[in-house]
Amino acid sequence: MLNSYFDADSRHKSFELPGARPHYNPDRPGQVEHIFLDLSLDIPNQSYQGTCVTRLNPVRSGIDRLTLDAVNLNIQTVTVAEVEQPFDYDGEQLHIRLKQPTQAGDAIEVAIAYRVEKPQRGLYFVLPDEHYPHKPVQVWTQGEDEDSRFWFPCFDYPGQLATSEIRVSVLAQYTAISNGELINVDLEGDRKTYHWLQKQVHPTYLMTLAVGDFAELKDEWNGKPVTYYVEKGREKQAQISMGKTPRMIEFFSQIYGYPYPFPKYAQVCVDDFIFGGMENTSTTLLTDRCLLDERAAIDNRSTETLVAHELAHQWFGDLVVIKHWSHAWLKEGMASYAEVLWMNHEYDADTAAYYLLGEARSYLDEDASRYRRPIVTHIYREAIELYDRHLYEKGACVYHMIRTELGDELFWKTIATFLQDNAHKTVETVDLLRAIEKSTGRNLLFLFDQYVYRGGHPDYKIAYSWDGDSNLAKVTVTQTQVKEGETKELFDLKIPIGFGFVGSEERGVRSEESPSEARIKTFPVRIHDREQTFYFPLEQKPDFVSFDVGNHYLKTVELEYPISELKAQLQHDPDPVSRIYAAEALAKKGGLEVVKVLSEVLQSDRFWGVRSEVARSLASIQLDQALQGLLTGLLDEDARVRRAIAESLAQIKATDSYKALKSTVEHGDASYYVEAAALRSLGKVATSDELNDDLLKLIETVLKERQGWNEVVRSGAIGALSQLKTSESALNLVLEYTAIGVPQPLRLTAIRALGAISSGQSNLNLERILSRFQELSRETFFLTQVAVAVGLGQMETTKAIGILQALADQTPDGRVRRIAEESIQTVQKNAGADKAVKQLREELDQLKKDNQTLKSRLETLEAKEK
Repeated sequence: MLNSYFDADSRHKSFELPGARPHYNPDRPGQVEHIFLDLSLDIPNQSYQGTCVTRLNPVRSGIDRLTLDAVNLNIQTVTVAEVEQPFDYDGEQLHIRLKQPTQAGDAIEVAIAYRVEKPQRGLYFVLPDEHYPHKPVQVWTQGEDEDSRFWFPCFDYPGQLATSEIRVSVLAQYTAISNGELINVDLEGDRKTYHWLQKQVHPTYLMTLAVGDFAELKDEWNGKPVTYYVEKGREKQAQISMGKTPRMIEFFSQIYGYPYPFPKYAQVCVDDFIFGGMENTSTTLLTDRCLLDERAAIDNRSTETLVAHELAHQWFGDLVVIKHWSHAWLKEGMASYAEVLWMNHEYDADTAAYYLLGEARSYLDEDASRYRRPIVTHIYREAIELYDRHLYEKGACVYHMIRTELGDELFWKTIATFLQDNAHKTVETVDLLRAIEKSTGRNLLFLFDQYVYRGGHPDYKIAYSWDGDSNLAKVTVTQTQVKEGETKELFDLKIPIGFGFVGSEERGVRSEESPSEARIKTFPVRIHDREQTFYFPLEQKPDFVSFDVGNHYLKTVELEYPISELKAQLQHDPDPVSRIYAAEALAKKGGLEVVKVLSEVLQSDRFWGVRSEVARSLASIQLDQALQGLLTGLLDEDARVRRAIAESLAQIKATDSYKALKSTVEHGDASYYVEAAALRSLGKVATSDELNDDLLKLIETVLKERQGWNEVVRSGAIGALSQLKTSESALNLVLEYTAIGVPQPLRLTAIRALGAISSGQSNLNLERILSRFQELSRETFFLTQVAVAVGLGQMETTKAIGILQALADQTPDGRVRRIAEESIQTVQKNAGADKAVKQLREELDQLKKDNQTLKSRLETLEAKEK
């Protein structure tokens, strides 16, 4: 039923889709002590065979049945002490009937001989074919969340920790990498057998195997091997992308108060990887798309943060293991926060603050547009559904708030205590609370109750005024997430409110070289009601107000300050996030004065992140004068600012913005991303048939000539095509690039673009699009299925629903199923927008454009009169 998809207040969709239920770890027959896989790979035939030996120490006597997870495995024999045991196998679980019931404390070894052909999940074979003849030969595994059961029989949940051992036979030209230490390599004929031993306990989902003809780059940290494995010929990219790893290991070892805990650290970059990275114990697997060339490294920090994220997991996730998936935020939140910590260490505090703002925004977007949920919940359909922005980005923000509450010294003391007390054990959220209390005496349950065990965050509206007679600053704070008279969703927090003073040395301005820094006088206040008014006695009127000084709490803010205060904050607040909030609030006020201030700050702010955000704010003002400020900013020395401006120009449908963007594409940019952003924006500002034809010629040239790193630029060209919604020629080009054999990143972009371009096409072309989606939906590759589900979700015809439903019903992957089902809801909503509504929308857009022209002329006349 549709209403089951929404919370009772109808403001947020429900995380719990039909079929969601409580999940618990299964009863434990005993402690798994060791898992030994002895395998032989037949790579050309995408198959393997071998034995899995599990040593189990029974928790009690009299156990005569064992149930292991084992999906689509060909089970041949089960033996205990070389005696065959009867078993039943239903394709998902292996039920073993023990001839000799267990004795508590007497370990047994269960040996399962099995073979697998063309595994569905868990273990992946990558091979060249007629469509992709240059693809490398590789084999790799992916266990999280519950996919290890697809490649070996096991007790597949994180609450069981064991040592592990993998012996694998492969053709001699290949290298096999696994967890722990390499204890032996045997060469016999044309085959090599690699023998790896993981001496520290870990869960099944962190057991891994990667095989390929890799180049091996050796580094070290404190005598421990640090190794990078990449496809041969990409050694230079490996060094650019992963070369900071030893310094990262040193950094995390220091701040976590626990030295890197494993005998080696390997990073293996593999083809067709379905995630960005996976933190297998001592052996992280990464997508080869993270390998940067020199040009990509100009403005790409995502590889660096990916490397930091997966490395941090070696402590949070691998050394200390979650007991149940519902507590995965403990590891994913810290790994995401580690990205912020590294940005601060490697770059500066402004970069880290801006990165944390990005984490918050990512979560806020999911909360607003997708669903709201508690971070810790055990109610879901499949555990992988938990791996969302609540888990990662909101989790990172929670760790930062814990640090804010405790202060740096006590926070890092807590982290060290948490790791030391729980090393090589499993944990739940309460264990972090216990570590906090043990280390600091503080009880932070109030923070966890508000941000971890329930969904949501505070939405603050802040109004300010000054009473000159009494020298009182009046600040009114409203929690707008709560309706009048309600208390259920209120937050109770101590928030610092600061008042900034600028203008004299006594007031804290440093020098003429650094005129932007101000003195902040701070008052911590408890905000716990829907609306509260605070009065602050000050010696003189402040130049600006800073709500949540330092911006440490996860929230949204709406600033209702006069222009003069917002202007002063934008120019002088030392915190970059506060300056960004001031720019957003100024842009909502609009007017020529605001355009002038934003244009000046776009040139003068010392931090690239603020300049980027000011560009976006400037573009939101419906005045022609805003365009001139943006065009000047296209010359910014920082590629990330130029990219933000290229993206922002998409909001201004004018001839000058088209010309500037076209020039950027034609003349090129040092950054791939700037060129791609300019192309995508061109598609949005080309508003006439004449411009459409001109843009199509440019796009055709780009598609023919600008193949390159990860197809970033050509993907930008496809993005431009997706905006030409009434052009059959644009559709034909998009369809061409959905063909198999097109480089994968470009092909996936084209598949998603099919949905975007569909809304303005003729009925005949809609049928072509649907027919293509029907064909694509039959492909089994995970990333293709995701692209199909996302693309179909952008369509506005109910005919897309049948394809989505079939995809949801047939896919073996819970992530694809969820995306497909959410896309069905979106299509149902979009299909309700009939032609009359679309026509009204187009007329409204035209009125806005005419109004902008009139307002711009009026503002210019008023400025001249002044």
